[in-house]
Formats: sequence, structure tokens, C-alpha cells
Amino acid sequence: MKRSHLNFIAILGLATSIAILPACNKKEGCTDPNAINYDADADTEDGSCTYDAPGGGSDLIGTLTSDKTLSADTIWYLDGRVVVESGAELTIEPGTIIKGKQGAGNSASALIIAKGGKITANGTASNPIIFTSELDNIALGQKVGTNLLKTDNEKWGGLVILGNAPVSVENGDIEGNIEGIPANLGYGEYGGSLPNDNSGTLSYVSIRHGGITIGEGNEINGLTLGGVGAGTTIDNIEVYATLDDGIECFGGTVNISNALVYYQGDDGIDIDQNYAGTITGFAVIHGDGIGTDEGLEIDGPEGNTNVDGQFHLMNGICKSVGTSDGSAGDFKSSAQGTVENVTFDYSSIGGKEVKFRTKFDACVHKNDAYKYLTAPSGAQSLTFTNSDVTGGLKVYDGDEELPDTPTLCPTELTAAQGTAASVVTSGTGATYDYATQFSWSAAGQKGEL
Repeated sequence: MKRSHLNFIAILGLATSIAILPACNKKEGCTDPNAINYDADADTEDGSCTYDAPGGGSDLIGTLTSDKTLSADTIWYLDGRVVVESGAELTIEPGTIIKGKQGAGNSASALIIAKGGKITANGTASNPIIFTSELDNIALGQKVGTNLLKTDNEKWGGLVILGNAPVSVENGDIEGNIEGIPANLGYGEYGGSLPNDNSGTLSYVSIRHGGITIGEGNEINGLTLGGVGAGTTIDNIEVYATLDDGIECFGGTVNISNALVYYQGDDGIDIDQNYAGTITGFAVIHGDGIGTDEGLEIDGPEGNTNVDGQFHLMNGICKSVGTSDGSAGDFKSSAQGTVENVTFDYSSIGGKEVKFRTKFDACVHKNDAYKYLTAPSGAQSLTFTNSDVTGGLKVYDGDEELPDTPTLCPTELTAAQGTAASVVTSGTGATYDYATQFSWSAAGQKGEL
């Protein structure tokens, strides 16, 4: 009995020793086939598994308070409003694809560069930076997907850049809060006293299929620029298939060169709050009755501060390829600046007028776009030079915009029409070869230019 007991203890000890020996022939790693770092040779899970965002890629969520770089070797997903705060810089490598997730209102996706933040997005013609919807089947290395059309908009928000340059907002304020972002959040503020403020660089960037509602009944534009300064570089920008405006400038002094807006739901290029920069080399092309409003919608100061700045629109074309919606351009709200070498081509639908707003006080013209246009030589603050307006022009009374409002000053309005026609004589217009310039874009890659 005693010997047997000892043998049992020995056997038990041996079994225990065997149980605690390391499994030298076992390989640890990620054993989940759904993970991006799945190891088919791993036998033991080590907790290292990582996973893609839907469709493959990485999520961007919330607020970026420090510098971050988006690499071109993965697809990035905007999950709601992503805000680059003051002091932080977001760098985006050439060829990077960023997709906005679906969602409306407070859950809508958008990229917002707050005042003091920066974006450095330097693409190239061969490797553009692309913002689009998660519904777009574009894959890494591609310039365009195959499943979304030029009429597919409102799939995500858009890109918003806010700076410290002068703006003219109501009530004499020198700062505003960008539309669509609740004021209590703070990061919607824009405007200031730094005309050369630098919010970074956008070059060879395409923004596609956006325009969804992000708050308070407002749709976000493809590219929104609020108080962006002249130290910022913006060139070779495409906005493709957006529900709201293509590019909207709320004040600021930033210059934009080579801009294509293709199939916007509202206005192609919208200028507000006394934007005082230059946009040179641009094309606004729309059609198919998707709710397009104006090719250009141009407003002047909104308040009584920063009222002296003037815009310069140079070498551009506004063109319809089949819709009777909207007009070629609407100059209103004390618009002041220069339109030089611009063509308004609406011949495909029999022509569209360029509109100029006036308002009356006892049938005397008040300060507005028409009065600025027809002021004595040397005193004009709205001028057209060598621009093609063969589709005609129209002077309208801004007080008569409501339906069924009677014409209060018909004689004066008729005379204004003739006066405007004598000042705005049609020239040769633009020489802009947008099809070649934007061969890299979505519209170019799809053969739509």
C-alpha cells in the first residue's frame, strides 16, 4: 500500500509538470479571419486582432487636437463631424481617398477646419485627393468609382474651412458662425482681422456626392470657405454632384485658381459677406433638372463693417448642358467687384439672362448691384470687362421677389434695363480650357467634359 501510494504521487507530479510546460509548438497571433492582421499559421489568440472600418479603411471621429497625417495606403472614413481644432494640422497624402459615412443632422459627416487649424492636402493630377461618400465604390489607386452618377448627391456633408480673415456680417459684427453648425459648439466661428491668415493648402482635390443636411435645416456646400485668408493656397478643385452650392465664400480674402463645379443642386459659385479675393480659371456646368439655382450668386457686404473689399472673377465659364433651372448669374445685395473674361453659355436651352438686382425708395434706385454697375465712369464698384453675355441681362426689383407682388416702379425698371444693357456690352469672354485642365477629375475621367 505504501509503495503504490508513492507511485501515484509520482505519476501525479509528472502530469502536473507536463501541464505547465509551455506549448513550444504553438504559434500565437490573430486567429480571427475577419481581422486585417489575421495569421493563418497562428494557433493561439494573443489579442492583437485589428479590424477595418466598413469597406476597408480607418475611421476619423470627433476632434483632432494634434497633428495627424492621412496616408494613401488606406481608405479613411469620416464618422460624423470631424473637427481640426486651432493649433492642429491635418496633412493628407497625394492619392488619399476619404469617404463620408451616411447620416443627417447631428450625425452627418463633414470635415471642418476650425479657426486656427490647418489642412495640407497637396494632391497631383496623377494622384488627386478625393473626398466622396462611403456609397462610392471607388477603390485604392482609382480616380473614380462606377456606381454613382453626376445626379447622385446628398450622400454626406462636405469640406468646411474657417479662418481669421475679414468678413462683413450683419449687426456690425466682425465674426460669424457658419451655417449648419450650432453656435454653441464653438468650432463654427469664422472671421477676424487677419487678411493674410493661412488655413493651409488644397491642391488637386475632388469633393464628390455631398450636400447633406448637417443641422438647422441647412445643407452643407461642397467646399465652404468662411473668413479664409490670402495666406491659404487653393487651386485645382473639383466639386462634383453636390446638393447645395459648389463653392461658397463667406467673406475672406483667399484666392482660388482652377475650380470646377459640375452638377450642383443650388449655386455653382456663391459669394457672400464681401468676399475680397480672386477666382481665376473656373467652370460651372449643370444640367438634368436637379434643382440648380444660379451659375453665380454674388452678394456684397452684409453689415457695416469690412465693406470696402471687392471680388475679382476672371477667365471663367458658366454653362448649362440641358436644364432650364436657375439663371446664368445673379448679382445682388450690393455686389461689388470685377467680372473679367467670363462667358455665360446657356445656348443649349436658348439662352439665360444674367440678373442684376435693384431696389427702390419712392422709385429712386437705392444702393444695390444695379446702382453700383451703372454709376458714372470711375465710380463704378461693379464692372464687367470683355465678358460674353449674349444670353442677355435682366434688371429686377428685389422688393418684388414675392409671388404676385405688383411692379411698383415700372417706368424706372424699364429704363434701368436699357441703362444696364448700355454698360454691359458683350465681349469675347473666357479662353479657359477646363476640359484639359480637369482631365484628372471625376467629370473628366467619366468623359463628361
